[in-house]
Amino acid sequence: MQLPPLGLYIHLPWCERKCPYCDFNSHQATDIPEMWYVDTLLQDLRDDLSLLQGRQIETLFIGGGTPSLFSTKAIRRLLQQIATLLPLEATLEATLEANPGSAEADKFAGFCEAGINRLSLGIQSFDDDRLQALGRIHNSDQAHAAIEFACAAGFDSFNIDLMHGLPGQTPVCAEADLRAALAYKPPHLSWYQLTIEPNTIFHKRPPLLPVEDALANMQQQGERLLAEAGYGQYEVSAYCEPGYNCRHNLNYWSFGDYLGIGAGAHGKVSFPDGRIHRYAKKRQPEEYLASGSGGFTATRRELDRDEIAGEF
Repeated sequence: MQLPPLGLYIHLPWCERKCPYCDFNSHQATDIPEMWYVDTLLQDLRDDLSLLQGRQIETLFIGGGTPSLFSTKAIRRLLQQIATLLPLEATLEATLEANPGSAEADKFAGFCEAGINRLSLGIQSFDDDRLQALGRIHNSDQAHAAIEFACAAGFDSFNIDLMHGLPGQTPVCAEADLRAALAYKPPHLSWYQLTIEPNTIFHKRPPLLPVEDALANMQQQGERLLAEAGYGQYEVSAYCEPGYNCRHNLNYWSFGDYLGIGAGAHGKVSFPDGRIHRYAKKRQPEEYLASGSGGFTATRRELDRDEIAGEF
């Protein structure tokens, strides 16, 4: 059996503040144990090395949480040590998620020098009222600055995360947001409608969202603008210029394999005999950090035949 491509997902779980719409494994913190966490990630990875089975890592994605809260020193150490443990493809795609509220010109340049070659910027909106409604820690000026920092740091590949269907948003406002993003000619845009997820503040206290007709109008306007600007749609909410699709996410959507390290990270690994395992690491950062070698995994299971058939 030919094994699928293999990626590496790294979860950095801390945020400056939890957003009311977020259902990811993120935890508010003011004092992040950076180097302790990096060392723990590396031990977690060592425990998973037997899952490589001779394959190279083709993509690497550092998500969260807010990875850009980490210092360039911590990210550099993490990437340098990973390179000593894993065979990395020469054309490795290495993405880091960044929040405009923690964006700094020097920090972005440091991430680039450390080996990150793709940033994913959580802009969400350029409208201060909408950002406030979303509970974001940044404002419109910081959103614009983050994109400018990314370009100045030398990131030829970057993504702008942009939402529509926001509390109090009109189709005119949604179009203005999208036009503001397109003005930067980003290689990649993740443009998606706000959804209310269980176990979020918005689920407990739902905000007033645009009506269905307004949402449909936003969607139609947005798709037209993106097509006119030359962006191809390759997934429900993913748009890019030719050659700039996110290889890491494409691997997910194509049922490829990925190692997952970090608090709450998930992984999926195929074996030459046809078996497929899915696993998840311990979710709470404190519990994850306290785990020793061999103790990071919370759940692991082998897919049955029906589940494997569903993968393809």
